[in-house]
Formats: sequence, structure tokens, C-alpha cells
Amino acid sequence: MTKTVNIAGASGYWGESAMATPQLLAAHRSGDVRLDYIVYDYLAEITMSILARSKAKNPETGGYATDFVEAVIRPHIKEIAETGITLIANAGGVNPEACGAAVRAIIAEAGLNLKVAVISGDNRMGELDMISAAPPTDMFSGAPLPELDKVASVNTYLGAFPVAKALDAGADIVITGRVVDSAVTLGACIHEFGWGAQDWDLLASGSLCGHILECGPQTTGGNFTDWELAGDIAEIGYPIAEVSADGSFITTKPSGTTGLVSVGTVSEQMVYEIGDPQSYLLPDVTCDFSDVVIKQQGKDRVYVSPAKGRAAPTHYKTCLTYADGFRAGQYLTFYGNRSTAKAKAFGDAAIKRAERVLRASNLGEFTEISQEIIGGGSQMGVEIDASEAVLKIAVKHPEAKGVGIFLKEMTGVFLATPPGLSAFTGAGRPRPSPVVRLFSYLTPKAEITAKIDVDGEVTTYQDAVFEVAPNPQRPATPEPVSGDVEVTVEDLAWARSGDKGDKGNIGIIARDAEYVSALWSALTPEFVAKTMAHFMEDEAEIERFYLPGSRAINFLMDRALGGGGAASLRNDPQAKGFAQVLLAQTIKVQAEIAAQLNR
Repeated sequence: MTKTVNIAGASGYWGESAMATPQLLAAHRSGDVRLDYIVYDYLAEITMSILARSKAKNPETGGYATDFVEAVIRPHIKEIAETGITLIANAGGVNPEACGAAVRAIIAEAGLNLKVAVISGDNRMGELDMISAAPPTDMFSGAPLPELDKVASVNTYLGAFPVAKALDAGADIVITGRVVDSAVTLGACIHEFGWGAQDWDLLASGSLCGHILECGPQTTGGNFTDWELAGDIAEIGYPIAEVSADGSFITTKPSGTTGLVSVGTVSEQMVYEIGDPQSYLLPDVTCDFSDVVIKQQGKDRVYVSPAKGRAAPTHYKTCLTYADGFRAGQYLTFYGNRSTAKAKAFGDAAIKRAERVLRASNLGEFTEISQEIIGGGSQMGVEIDASEAVLKIAVKHPEAKGVGIFLKEMTGVFLATPPGLSAFTGAGRPRPSPVVRLFSYLTPKAEITAKIDVDGEVTTYQDAVFEVAPNPQRPATPEPVSGDVEVTVEDLAWARSGDKGDKGNIGIIARDAEYVSALWSALTPEFVAKTMAHFMEDEAEIERFYLPGSRAINFLMDRALGGGGAASLRNDPQAKGFAQVLLAQTIKVQAEIAAQLNR
């Protein structure tokens, strides 16, 4: 019989619902599914800076994702031990040793005999002087290295082979610091199937599997274009991959749960937060997802074909977070006639008053001001004279005092505002908070050694460096077609969007192969640039890529998120809704396609 390994994805970020672990354990216990591994992804760039502050306050016990210890290990460790399921989590954050110690203490208290591996080596905060001696520049913007006293965290994205080595040593629970999101899954595949460092097609396929699992229920109907089909999302199932030795896998979920596993849900997750689908760069491999085929094989069972791969980059991506002033903002609602105009008048008055006080105080100008009127068209790019509108108003300033002036003056406009203002007052007035900005750069692999500690047995791992292969030839693109009947993009496609720093991506997947040419012809970079212009900086670039295997198109938009992540003042700093803007647009298609839609 062909060996398969069953891996479940139980967490997509620190703070996600704790329902996944008991759901998956119950499914395994009932015989509904057989699970070999449960993997957890807790980390993002902003999470690293939060954990760094936590460790600074409590060096011995802070700096890791406490959800893993308190919501997974403590309540479920006995059942986990009984099932024999292996757990892999990047819950270590900036203090994986402390996370490992907490897990080992719970295991000892329960009287169990489980091996815990802790993987470190990614944290470079202790090497700032060495890094600054040959200061890197930001790999995207070219910006210089920030001042060292402002740095909050520095972490290199490690790969999957240290995870595999920990499993080879008999670990039952593997805890890592900063690894790429997909490494927790790929490490299990490397261990189980014996994949080597030059098995690039297999490594790319395992990485794709990890990418499909890493956001939990986004693969099983969450955030899906046809979201109504997912049913009662309160009971949504978490994803499970049945992985074969050739790198192909079946995506499914526990029966008796809601949600949906379909070509659409899995395809949307594949294009989520990627750039060039032929050069998806990871520490272990350069992935090519362009020819991956996704097929329905039964109810809530979707087949994903193997991907292609090439040698990994010679450098690791390293992310540094640093303090860059202060910010604050608030949401205020207006209702009644001309609410869009009311919200704008209020926001303009608040900023004008605050700027006057700043000048009088010699504090300098705000470094950024953001006003968006939600309900008034700011997100869709078309102004609407709404009868209900929400003003999101926010500022940045180098000093907390400058932001405090804005907050005071904004509140002071309340009695002079146009009618219809209302605000939830239970949370009180907002306070200035630090702006955390991301600085990404490349680190030669020779500088990084991973440490694997399995209950005191310590080994190390250093990635080999291989000659980088040339980029593959681009796939032939669809033939251009013209049409004269208007339909919406959503009539023809599913879509998902996300972020990479200050870049936003929108992946479009044709619902049917017959629609690909019409979508490719209509959705040009120029069309998307015009549609998304209200989000993008002037002259920002848009790249377009074609994935023939999954009949998908991916757009990558530069400088589209106001700095991105925690540095952005935007209502949507991570491009989560960008796809919805594009889906709402009308395009012209051939009459025969329109007729097919109307049947």
C-alpha cells in the first residue's frame, strides 16, 4: 500500500479560536480520520515585535505564544499522549526555550513520558553590532538600517530540515522560533518520506501542502468568495491533508463539521499571499505552483497535484521590527442624510484644530494622516452619499505628545460636529501607541546555525547552499478575446487577497476553464491599477502572473498598503478585502458566456 501521512492545520495566528485541537482529537478518537500530526502557525511580523516586548518585561517566562501552552498542551496533553499524534508549532516566538520549559513542566506534572524538541537559532537580537558593521538595506525599498536603539526584534526565517531532524530524534512535540509558515508541515513530510535537500519538486510540493494548511479554516470555507456555502461557520471544520510520498495530497476536514472543501476554497488558499507563482521563495526550495492542478474527488475531498521546485535561495529572509514614532485613531459613526459629507467635515475640522495646536507647541507636523469613510465608498473607490457612514481617522507623529494633541482636539470637536455623530464610549478615549515598522533584508545562509534541543540532547543544522537554477519559461497566456455583454468578475471567478509587507496580492481563479480567456483579456494590469488606484501610491507597479494548472491569475501590487501591517493607518492594512473590490467590477464577455451564466 502507498504510504500516506495525515497532517491537520490547527492555528493560523496567535489568538485564533482554541476549537481546533479538541475538534481534531475528537475526530481522530472516533475513527472519522487518522491523524499523524497537528501543526500550529502562530507567528507574523507584528507578533514577533509583541513577543519581543513580552520577553523584555519577563526574560524567563515571556516572549512565546502562550495559547499553545494554555489552550493546547495543558487541557489536552493526556489525550495527545494517548493518541500518539505529534505536534509541531512555531509557538516559541522569540523565546522558544521558555516555551519548551513550560511544556515540559506540564508533561512532568501529568506523569507522562513525551520528548520535547526546541529549535532556536533564528533570533539575532544579540548580534545587532555585527549586523550594523556591514549594514544591510531593506530588500524591498532600499531603506537604510534603522537606529539600533529602536530595534524591537530581529529574526531569520528558518526552514523545515531542523524540524525533520527533531522528529528523527524521536520528538513528540516540536517547538520552533521563527520558521516559514509552511515549515511545520514540510518538516513532517521530510521526516516521514525521507526527502532530501535536493528533492526540490518534493520539497515544493510539501511546502504547498503547508501553505494550504497554514491558515486553518481559510481552506475549509472561511473567507471564501461563495461564503454562504460554508454554512454555520461557528462549527467550521479545520483542514486535514492526506499527503503521499510523491508530494500530492488530498485536502479534507472532519465529518460532522460545517464549512466546505472545494476546488474554490483550496484554490483561493493557494493564491493567498503569493507573488510570482513560479518563484515562491522559501529557505528550502524555490517553488513553482503554476502547473498545480486542483480537482474535486468527492464531498469535502480535493486533490492537489505535486508542484515543481528549484534550488533554494542562497540567503535567508530576515525581518527586523523597529519603533517608528506613535499613532492613534478612532472609528466614529454618522447617520442621517448626507452622512458622508458629515463625516468628512468632522474629520477635516479635527485635523485642522490639531495641526494648529502642534504648530503652537513647536512639535512639528504629523508624519501621516489617514481618513477613510466606510460606507461612503472609501474602500470601493467610489464616493457614495451614504445615510450611514463610519469615519476612521488616524495620525502618526514622532512623539506620543503629538498624537495626544490629535486625540484631545478630535474629542473637542464633538459638540461642534454636524448632526448624527455617535460613538461607543465604553472603551474610553484611545491612547497613543508605538508604531512598529518592518525592515526586511537578506542574510547569507553560512551565518545561521539552527540548534535542536531534544530534552537536553543538542544537535545543530546548517543549510547547504546550491547553485540557483534559472527561472523557468513563462507559461503561454490565454488568447485575447473581446466581448460586448457586461457581467461581474464574481460571475466568472473566485478570488482571495492578502499582503506581503507593503505589497498586496489578488488571486483570481476562473470558475470554469471557459472563462479564463475572458478574465485574462479584461483584467489587465492597467484595469486593476485603475480599479485599485485609491489604495496605491502614485506610479506603484502591478505585476500579473498566469497559473494555467489552476486556471488562476495573480496580481501583485507594490506600495498598496500604506506601509503594511502594524505600520499602516489603513482600515485594511493587509489587503484582506482587495479581492472584493475586483470581484465587484463589471467586464465585457462574449455573448455565449453570458448566456451560460444566465441558464
